[in-house]
Amino acid sequence: MVDEQFEAQVDAYVDEIWEDAVKDIAYLVAVESVEDLEHAAPGMPYGPAPAEALRRALEISERLGLSPTNCDGRIGYADLAGESDTQIATIAHVDIVPLGLGWNFPPLEVTRERGFLIGRAVQDDKGPFILSLYAAHFFARQVAETGEKLPYTLRCIAGCNEETGMADVEWYLENHDAPAFCFSPDADFPLICGEKGVYHGVFTSKPGIMGDTLLSIDGGTVPNAIPGRAEAVVAIASDELPAADSIALEPLEDGTTRIVATGKGGHASMPAGTVNAIDLLVDYLTDTIELTVDQAVFLGLVKTAVSTTDGSALDITTADDKFGPLTAIGGTITTRDDGSVVQTIDSRYPTSITGAEITERMSALAEKHDATYACAGDAVPFYIEPTSPEISALLATYREFTGNMTPPMVIGGGTYARHFPRACAYGPNEPDIANPDWVGIEHGPDEGIAEERLRNALKIYIVAIARLMELDL
Repeated sequence: MVDEQFEAQVDAYVDEIWEDAVKDIAYLVAVESVEDLEHAAPGMPYGPAPAEALRRALEISERLGLSPTNCDGRIGYADLAGESDTQIATIAHVDIVPLGLGWNFPPLEVTRERGFLIGRAVQDDKGPFILSLYAAHFFARQVAETGEKLPYTLRCIAGCNEETGMADVEWYLENHDAPAFCFSPDADFPLICGEKGVYHGVFTSKPGIMGDTLLSIDGGTVPNAIPGRAEAVVAIASDELPAADSIALEPLEDGTTRIVATGKGGHASMPAGTVNAIDLLVDYLTDTIELTVDQAVFLGLVKTAVSTTDGSALDITTADDKFGPLTAIGGTITTRDDGSVVQTIDSRYPTSITGAEITERMSALAEKHDATYACAGDAVPFYIEPTSPEISALLATYREFTGNMTPPMVIGGGTYARHFPRACAYGPNEPDIANPDWVGIEHGPDEGIAEERLRNALKIYIVAIARLMELDL
């Protein structure tokens, strides 16, 4: 199937449809599809906005010649029927993390700027999802023109709950057969063949510790990201507080002050180079505010959770030969109505430790600080052999288009791939290519990706799918 003539057809196809693809990315980006369980209802189990994003995704798939199915708003898929019911699949997601602060471009629009597309989810993961649909559309047109079906059914799966738990794909695999092979365009090239364990936990203080001088403390937007902003409200006038680097003092009408710490955010799986705003804020409060005993004890625990990213402060530092070192970050801090404070942690761990061991050590740490601890989620490490025929086909395609011989990687991020018996994550980001400073990363403000990178990824996906169709699955 794949020869020079085929690849020339792929080039011409991408040139022909590209403007339509960008419009469809924008159509999805316009939906602020953050999980909203407060407004969940039948047909929209993760809230109205994720359900609307799924509706739009399947609407696009039908226009592109695929047969869509909406699974009651939980997840959806669009098929191009093949000679066999055996499936080769892609899986991406149309839900997003909260927009957060610090945007210079409209987050719910697609802005074309100096060769980049900017907007929430252009990279993670609405842009790549649209690529998967157009890859399938390429084959749908061929089938329509020739009358010859593909050897296997091609399925494009659209998830709605990837960012907050992946309950969507768990439901899918409980109710549908797994594909023979699938890839998720929700990571990096050349290919992700392994993912560290993903662990989430929650420290909770006893009720009523907020009050007196320190009235509240809050920071971060999601547990799986290093926060770039954190704030506290104190019962002290702003002119009585000292200035400090990375700290802003905002006087409030009632005579109190909002203290805002600004760090450098990033994804929990890639903490290098980040600065945790909660850490900056705790240091300032500890140095300048008269804390109660309970506040000081719990902020000491928070400091332990946020001050390092290698697990050393938490006494869980470890590494193995396959996945490398553990990472651990403090993601969000929240003051509850009862005056308690909640601090989350996120750890990406190798095979040299277990989630149960992390829970045991965190529980002991919480007890020392008069707090409680609970594991909020634990997904064990995932790995597929890079010598398998499917992985070999995908790697060969990437290398042909780029000349990049980088071997397949393992990552700290968690993708849908880890839920399937045979799967991997496959682009579209190129981690070795640095973006300009004004282009943000996934989960951050001004999230962006080079337009040419997306165009090339679409070509890679089409050719890779063609090669998967030639395998004996």
